[in-house]
Amino acid sequence: MTKYREPLVELKGISKSFGNKVILDNIDLTIYRGEALVIIGPSGTGKSTVLRLIAGFMAPDEGEVYIKGQLRQGLIEDGADPIGIGMVFQQAALFDSLTIDENVGFSLYENSKLPRERIKELVAEKLEMVGLKGTEDSYPSQLSGGMRKRVSFARAIMSNPENTEYNTEIILYDEPTAGLDPIASTVIEDLVRQLQGASGVGVTYVMVSHQNSTIRRTADNVIFLYEGKVQWEGTVGEIDTTHNPLVRQFFSGRVDGPIQVID
Repeated sequence: MTKYREPLVELKGISKSFGNKVILDNIDLTIYRGEALVIIGPSGTGKSTVLRLIAGFMAPDEGEVYIKGQLRQGLIEDGADPIGIGMVFQQAALFDSLTIDENVGFSLYENSKLPRERIKELVAEKLEMVGLKGTEDSYPSQLSGGMRKRVSFARAIMSNPENTEYNTEIILYDEPTAGLDPIASTVIEDLVRQLQGASGVGVTYVMVSHQNSTIRRTADNVIFLYEGKVQWEGTVGEIDTTHNPLVRQFFSGRVDGPIQVID
């Protein structure tokens, strides 16, 4: 994999179990500034768990998480990370009773001292970036699934201009195109890349995806997670040339192969 200059996130010797099921087994992962990394593998193999560990929503059973070289102690609510980390959830995770303005600006309305009108300006700016200008007064139920996903993008990149120390530098995407039709998926895939190059937005992202088009259109680097281990890593261009049987079975969709099919 391409090695970038500055590690933003490092997972070292990470293990995580739920009950008797081992999800992650002593894995190491480094995410570099500027990287577009997609984590792939069968369902239930810990991909989303990796995102939640990076975000600080859960702690590992064993191992250490470093954010910009600093060891994280506890969960995200126990102390601020040295960088901002935004997350786009699979189901958008919007508050149904709040307007789009209130959803996107939620963290600023709740935690900043910015005037309400200034927050509204910032919300409008972010909504325009994701192609949803003028939707501030709508509610999530009034928007399509693809539009709700874009709202969640706007929320993930929201930051406080008066506290730039913690502006979003890395975005985590959990199945951002799940449940969308091919055209809506293309819109989201294009948006991921557009945000990567946008001014004032973190240019580093980690994504979990099962969708072939999303993987190929948004990834620079890919890791394959299976049975708690990183089984393969390479560039997106190496997907079709690798002889790794796990990768070949995953992209071919064959039932026969080393990946066990769960009924």
